[in-house]
Amino acid sequence: MANRRAVVTGASSGIGEAVVRALRASGWDVVGVARRAARLEALDAEVGSRSYAADLASEADVEALAAHLEDTGPVHALVHVAGGARGTQRVEDGDPDDWRWMFEVNVLSAQLVTSALLPHLRRAAEADGHADALYVTSTAAQTAYPGGAGYNAAKAGEAMLVHALRLELNGEPIRVVEVAPGMVQTEEFSLNRLGGDRAAAEKVYDGVDQPLVAADVADVIAYALNAPGHVNLDLITMRPVAQSAQHLLARGPLRPRTVES
Repeated sequence: MANRRAVVTGASSGIGEAVVRALRASGWDVVGVARRAARLEALDAEVGSRSYAADLASEADVEALAAHLEDTGPVHALVHVAGGARGTQRVEDGDPDDWRWMFEVNVLSAQLVTSALLPHLRRAAEADGHADALYVTSTAAQTAYPGGAGYNAAKAGEAMLVHALRLELNGEPIRVVEVAPGMVQTEEFSLNRLGGDRAAAEKVYDGVDQPLVAADVADVIAYALNAPGHVNLDLITMRPVAQSAQHLLARGPLRPRTVES
C-alpha cells in the first residue's frame, strides 16, 4: 500500500480514529478529517497521519477540504465514518432539531464529501488501477426499533446513497463498500445520543459479553481496502456474538447449553 492515501472522516474519536490507526499500521498515508482540530493533531503526532479540520455538513468546508487534497496528493480511498445519533424519542415526540442534525451529519455529509472527492478517486483509479469509497452505516439502516426512528431514517438514507452510488459507478474501477456495525462500544456514541448522561450510556452495554469495539470495525475496513482491487465487499454486516439481531441482545456471560447424554 505504499504511496496510497486514504481520507478518513470522523477521525477524532471512535471508529474513525481506529480506522486511521489501522490504515497507518498497514502502510497507508492517511488524512484524518473531523471538526476537533486538537484531537486530530494529537493523533497525527502519535501515528503519523495528516489531519484537516472541517465540518462535513458545510459545503464551504467540504470544498476547502477538496482543494487541500488537490494540493497535497492523490486520494485512493474515501472512508466516510462521520455521523451520529441524537435522542431516543418515539416518532410522535421527536425533536425536529435532532432529526435535522442526524440527516445533515449522516446523509448530507456523505453526499457532499462523495461529490467533492469523486474526481480525486477517478484520477487515482486511472493512475493506479482502482480506488475505493467506503461508508460506515449501521444495522439501524436495516431494522427499525422503537425510539430509533430518527437514526433509522438517517442511516437508511445513507445506505440508499451508497447503494445508488454503486450502480451509478458501474463500469468504473471504483469499489463502493458499506460496513454496517451493530453494537459498538465507543467513548462517545451513546453518550452523545443520550445527551451526555454517562450512567445511561454505560447502561446500554451493561452485562453484554464483549460488545464490538472500534478496533474491530477498523480491522474489517482495513481488510476491505487491502483486498485485491477486483474484489468488492458490497455490504458487511457485523455484530457482537451477543447480538443475534437488532432486537435480540443477550446480557450476561455467553456459554454453551448443557449437552445431555
